[in-house]
Amino acid sequence: MAKPTHPGMTRQIAEIANGLIDPILAKRAGINTLLLASWGEIVGQQFADCSRPERIRWPRQDGPDERGGGFAPGVLTVACEGSRALFLMHQEAELIGRVNGFFGFPAITQIRIVQKAISQPSAKPGLRPLDSLERKRLADLLADVEDPRLRESLERLGKGVIGRRPKRG
Repeated sequence: MAKPTHPGMTRQIAEIANGLIDPILAKRAGINTLLLASWGEIVGQQFADCSRPERIRWPRQDGPDERGGGFAPGVLTVACEGSRALFLMHQEAELIGRVNGFFGFPAITQIRIVQKAISQPSAKPGLRPLDSLERKRLADLLADVEDPRLRESLERLGKGVIGRRPKRG
């Protein structure tokens, strides 16, 4: 795992996680976390909630292809819910262009659409509201955090952790 290049330089957890997950996704599905995270932008609002990329099948390469390179575009498998798969099929050419634009080279030449339910993130368990003592304690813990975005994130995390615990007596 790569370390920061300068002492004191920090790295985001997502960057580290993507570095660990991407090789596994690439080997098993031919995709990366950046494609998954950007999928909504690639397919647009119409299909963002009902589809997801599942894998890219790259053709086997024994040697350089006839164009002189060692790469041949693959087939992207996309899972899509119910009847919306039909509408996505009609957008195939545009979607191929968008995916290839995302990669910056002709990565795919075909899309295979499979109908299946797309699991939506499950609803978060109900959190109880914090009482005044818990809110004050959390605010005291975060008082020294200077970055407002970090403080806001830590506050959400704290509310989630404390709000899941049963209230004591």
